[in-house]
Amino acid sequence: MQSFTTLKGLAVPLMRANVDTDAIIPKQFLKSIKRSGFGVNLFDEWRYKDAGFPGQDPATRQPNPDFVLNEPRYQGAQVLIAGENFGCGSSREHAVWALDDYGFRSVIAPGFADIFHNNSFKSGLLPIVLDKPIVEKLATECAEREGYQLDIDLEAQTVTTPDGEVHPFEVDSFRKYCLLNGFDDIELTLQQRFRIEAYEERRRTSAPWLFDSIDSRSP
Repeated sequence: MQSFTTLKGLAVPLMRANVDTDAIIPKQFLKSIKRSGFGVNLFDEWRYKDAGFPGQDPATRQPNPDFVLNEPRYQGAQVLIAGENFGCGSSREHAVWALDDYGFRSVIAPGFADIFHNNSFKSGLLPIVLDKPIVEKLATECAEREGYQLDIDLEAQTVTTPDGEVHPFEVDSFRKYCLLNGFDDIELTLQQRFRIEAYEERRRTSAPWLFDSIDSRSP
């Protein structure tokens, strides 16, 4: 998993409340368990005028010129400024994967659905909760100023605007540790690899019969 320390990134406002995971990545695109390839279908039903299908060349689609992600000024955005209860609906991890694959590193909102919030940390996407008036102010400034960038510092737990306004945010200390170091659940477990291997060797000596079926299948 990619670590997150600091980011100076172009922001884009999407101030819709209750954006659910089916809007983030529609169900017809959930046919892969790989974490890549979902970015082209992020917000698919809003980004395109025609219905899409898995594997379709996006160059053959009809972009919706009224959708914010299709505006030239927001190309390459890495920070999404969103509305309340972002990521509600189903628990699909693909929603986070699609945001990450598109290029977003952080989402700032007044609140997130719990499962989406948890999945974000496990995939290297930083969800930041700020008070609604602050989020609305950031979104307004972003819409009014082309090239609006935010500075995010996870270690300091701050979001800084181009005008120098600093907005602190809260984050669970364990999740912060994992994100700073780029540890997902598997990588976190592998930090104890030598202890796990030592335990396996002790068990192999004390209870060898437990390993008979495993050893018999070895090439």
